[in-house]
Amino acid sequence: MIGHIEIFPDPAAVARHAAEWITAAAFATEDTFRISLSGGSTPKTLYGLLASEQFKSRFPWQRVSWYWGDERFVSYDSPESNYRMTREAMFDKAPVPAENIHPVPANGTPDDAAQRYEQTLKEAYGATTLDPARPLFDVTLLGLGPDGHTASLLPGEPVLEERKKWVAAVSHGRPEVRITMTYPVIESSRRVAFLVTGSEKAQIFRAIRAGESDAPAARVRPVGELFWFLDRAAAGES
Repeated sequence: MIGHIEIFPDPAAVARHAAEWITAAAFATEDTFRISLSGGSTPKTLYGLLASEQFKSRFPWQRVSWYWGDERFVSYDSPESNYRMTREAMFDKAPVPAENIHPVPANGTPDDAAQRYEQTLKEAYGATTLDPARPLFDVTLLGLGPDGHTASLLPGEPVLEERKKWVAAVSHGRPEVRITMTYPVIESSRRVAFLVTGSEKAQIFRAIRAGESDAPAARVRPVGELFWFLDRAAAGES
């Protein structure tokens, strides 16, 4: 399942398209609009755009709630924190109600933090079981690693087979412990969009596009629509 593929000249164009796309999607509903965010340089540019004068005045900040698909288990002030990156790029510059921001817990044990974040998601959803007819998220943003990982669903890790937990700690595969949403939660979205830039992603994207990869990113099957927004380098066109 590859979904819709759109290719843009460079990372800046990918971010600009994503900003327009998210803004349009948010205005398409009058209800609370839930977004699951990704880390990385292209999302950082996207978040900065949403907080810029071009978008800030026309984005429905009061209705949008923000979550993270994965996070390093570090303090909120750490340079490695996805939450800190998002806060500095967007939240500090936009009229975002504090109660609409839902970072992954960064204290206690990783397993405890994962359980608490799962509870946060269940409270937002209003149920403990996900219904395919009622997605948890309106938009889920994902990245793609050269090894095919997405969020912190890392190749060869047991978390890839987790179907009961909504959120899990991943203690192997990276220098730091990570906390990630699992497939059922990532897939409970009306729209899932991979933002992919850089030539180092071209090989794995080519394999996924051809249906020749079982990498974690290739296994995402959302209940809604799947999009790939790439620059030419990631698409192998430069």
